[in-house]
Amino acid sequence: MSEIAANLAAIRRRIAAAAAGRPVSLVAVSKTHEAAAIRPALDAGQRIFGENRVQEAKDKWPALRASFPDVELHLIGPLQTNKVRDAVALFDVIETVDRPKLARVLAEEMRRANRFPRCLIQVNTGAEAQKAGIAPELADPLIAVCRDEFALPVAGVMAIPPADEDPAPHFRLLAAIATRNGLEMISMGMSGDFEIAIRCGATHVRVGSAIFGHRA
Repeated sequence: MSEIAANLAAIRRRIAAAAAGRPVSLVAVSKTHEAAAIRPALDAGQRIFGENRVQEAKDKWPALRASFPDVELHLIGPLQTNKVRDAVALFDVIETVDRPKLARVLAEEMRRANRFPRCLIQVNTGAEAQKAGIAPELADPLIAVCRDEFALPVAGVMAIPPADEDPAPHFRLLAAIATRNGLEMISMGMSGDFEIAIRCGATHVRVGSAIFGHRA
């Protein structure tokens, strides 16, 4: 068994233990890693992957998908409106919808392309100026606009808590937003805190370095 496959198996065991019978999906974050590093995870049965940059994903995933057509690809990095056409064509889930303008452009492109990847609303739970995401108090109105005005396929919410704070309150805040809006997908938790996120209600956790290691 390769090191990546062993890491993946260990993460899956930890997810299962934290979830206590509840289904939780693992998004293997393959950003910055080349196709050769991703293939062992694919060979080990992993099928959900996360990428930060549209162009990077566009460069490496079409060839991988030719061999593994059942892959589900998530965009987990910020999306600029000029990259929307490529994002809609390539990704199955776009986790980083955080403003009405982006939602409108996505909706227009989805109708044009007749392809409708699920969308998550990214919430900036820590109100960090350097991070993308809608403010928590504006999340409900954005969800309503996305659904009612743009008919966007909003499936859930996503957040990245501040690195220097207890993540649990941020996870609970995100889960509450999802619950009151009737959204099923809650994407939260990374390599260092995914077990806490699961206990707070995560349905999807995004784990990269604990599987693939750190890239210089």
